[in-house]
Amino acid sequence: MPHDFDAQRAGTVAAFNDLQAEHGLPEVADVDYFFVPARTGADWRPLAEELSREGYSCSWVSADEAEGGSPYLAATLPDQIISATGIWIGEEVATRAALSRGFAPDGWGLEG
Repeated sequence: MPHDFDAQRAGTVAAFNDLQAEHGLPEVADVDYFFVPARTGADWRPLAEELSREGYSCSWVSADEAEGGSPYLAATLPDQIISATGIWIGEEVATRAALSRGFAPDGWGLEG
């Protein structure tokens, strides 16, 4: 089944609007995108290398380190102007790379 980018984008815009209304958001922040293995044997290293070439800073969080016990890749775009569209653009680029490498999107967050 193909990935539903329209639904993903709608979820991102809704989350952004909720956060903006509830807490207010900074004008500039680091944006973290999270990806989980979607198939057995998915190797995070090729995905991290690909995303790093696109300007993302990547780190792997092992199952032992993760709060929920599930490993994930965090891909961060530093110092981004914060808007729903800006977050989505970074998310879409990273998601397309992740899907091709056996990973699925698992949300985003802000630092800063």
